[in-house]
Amino acid sequence: MRLPRFKAPESHPSAFYHCTSRVVDRRFAFHDREKDQFVSYLNEYQAFCGVHVVTFCVMSNHFHVLVQVPPRPKTLPDDEELLRRLEALCGLGGGRKTRQQLEALRQAGHHAAAQALRERVLARMWNLSAFMKLLKQRFTQWFNLTHHRSGTLWEGRFKSVLVEGTGEILATVAAYIDLNCVRAGLAADPKDYRWSGYAQAMAGSKACLEGLRRASAGLRGLDPQTISLAQGLMDYRVCLFGKGEQNSALEAPGQPLRKGIAREEVARVVGAKGRVPLVDYLRLRVRYFTDGAVLGSRAFVEAVFQAHRHRFGPKRKTGARRLRGVQSLSLFCLRDLRLNLW
Repeated sequence: MRLPRFKAPESHPSAFYHCTSRVVDRRFAFHDREKDQFVSYLNEYQAFCGVHVVTFCVMSNHFHVLVQVPPRPKTLPDDEELLRRLEALCGLGGGRKTRQQLEALRQAGHHAAAQALRERVLARMWNLSAFMKLLKQRFTQWFNLTHHRSGTLWEGRFKSVLVEGTGEILATVAAYIDLNCVRAGLAADPKDYRWSGYAQAMAGSKACLEGLRRASAGLRGLDPQTISLAQGLMDYRVCLFGKGEQNSALEAPGQPLRKGIAREEVARVVGAKGRVPLVDYLRLRVRYFTDGAVLGSRAFVEAVFQAHRHRFGPKRKTGARRLRGVQSLSLFCLRDLRLNLW
């Protein structure tokens, strides 16, 4: 039986998750049209589900999304708002059917049945698993219809890492996601790869600008609403490239940015108990960001560990494990990965 996903402790009611999912057989199935359609559905379902995408990156055979899942609000949408969201998601046909059912139940005085119908719709909101399930299912239906195929499209259950939403941590994970296209050699600058949150923000997407402002505000320890969207985007770009590397890129126009560091070189540095600068670390495919289970400060990871203590053996005394081989004193994870880190 699959274990439930790690949830944020009560001290962090609004949870952030880095989610990834890969195409079955890892085949390169997504071209420009498929990536455009996936981004369209991503925007559609975040609006319906009441979650907030911080950033994302759609590649040729997988995707990354960093999503904020707020708690279910105490004041829930009324019938009209609920139906409006549903109609925007499903089109007028699906929304109209639910509207007719709800109105008929209200008119007949079957308020308990009407509430049960509402709950079936509400269960798909403010819920990570429901959001990812709806997104992947809807895209699969479109993909199969478009390409005259049937069957599963995705390689099993999506992966998720619970991420602390404070300090530098959220911006670090966001930068790791937006640098996917650079690591793959698809763009020298992530602003030129349009299927990413950063590129969409640079193009003026309000939702993506809001997401990156949320990520970059932690770099200064500020409330996101206290900085402008433009300032948030500038702060995030500095984080994305690293101050030194950004300056050298500007001084050498036309020169491609580095895709990353040779794996052998990283192994040599780590083996010598050296540390890899964070800007270089983010240019590698690092398992901590997809398999670390929980990522954050020592206190955050310990809080999650204690909340899920029953899932660990008695010999495990503490939860936080320092990331190996990176110059960062503030990043910890729940799983102590030792092999095949890159």
